[in-house]
Amino acid sequence: MIHRKIAFSTVSMIILTPLLSCGGGHSGESYVLVSTNVKVPYWQSASSGFAQAAEQMKVAYVFNGPSTYDPAAERDAFRDVVAKKPDGILISVADPNLMKDDIDQAIASGIPVITIDSDAPASKRLFFIGTNNYQAGMTGGKRLAQELKGKGNVAVFTMPSQTNLKERLHGYKDALEGTQIKLAQIVDIKGDPRITFDTTTQILGNDKKEHIDAFVCLEAQSGKEVATVLDSNGIKGRTVIAMDTDPDTLNWIQKGVIAATISQKPFTMAYVGLKMLDDLHHAQLGKLNADWARDSFSPVPAFVDTGSALVDKTNVDEFIAATKSHTGQ
Repeated sequence: MIHRKIAFSTVSMIILTPLLSCGGGHSGESYVLVSTNVKVPYWQSASSGFAQAAEQMKVAYVFNGPSTYDPAAERDAFRDVVAKKPDGILISVADPNLMKDDIDQAIASGIPVITIDSDAPASKRLFFIGTNNYQAGMTGGKRLAQELKGKGNVAVFTMPSQTNLKERLHGYKDALEGTQIKLAQIVDIKGDPRITFDTTTQILGNDKKEHIDAFVCLEAQSGKEVATVLDSNGIKGRTVIAMDTDPDTLNWIQKGVIAATISQKPFTMAYVGLKMLDDLHHAQLGKLNADWARDSFSPVPAFVDTGSALVDKTNVDEFIAATKSHTGQ
């Protein structure tokens, strides 16, 4: 599936230009973004992109979802949104198995659904917009191998139910093939950064039993927790590879505690996603649950890759300056 996504990404960007053209009126239209945790900076950035696109097109918009990581609450929020019959929904899926039937029912009722950031590939969602997560994992894995000089034990913090994090882990594993680097512990943080903090503390306490040379964080909240524990205990010489650009994560990179992080584009995902939803609404595709993946003349892509990049001490100041210039914060 990963290779198929990579192959489609180029096609997606080629057809993006006509999809982004917003002809016609927008009277009475409404669109919704449903996220896994509305409070975290990552999703605040996505909300900003969603709002900017909506304001440009003069359409109504809502940002919805739980205020903590809670897949069941996200499903309930999605159900509430569907009941209001919006003109389109963007959703980042916490648990694809939990959300599949609800997404399929929304599609069957004629509501376009596009997944962003985290996919539900077995559902009938129209397509996915987000990071090539396998490639993001490869990027992190190559940097990890460089930092450890090809040898060492690693603890990984993740949430195994999320498709995007599975793909990142896959990328790390492939990047580390042929090295003597071992993924010694894979920890499910269950959306709670306190688990990362407590587990890192326990790992350091068991250092004589199993020395951990590096910490890999596949989601946004863990990197700063690991860095806090290491700094508080005066621990040097451990490699931390984080994910995303939470302000605290960037601060720890500046201080040299986190070696690098992989940046994504949540603003872009939501901005592009809303404009594509609007285009689909005006295109009046008719039956939404057609087998678009097998249709060589499909009006929708399979995957839109919004890109990712490595941020480390060499470019973190530039990244922060660019962020402040855009957001004013």
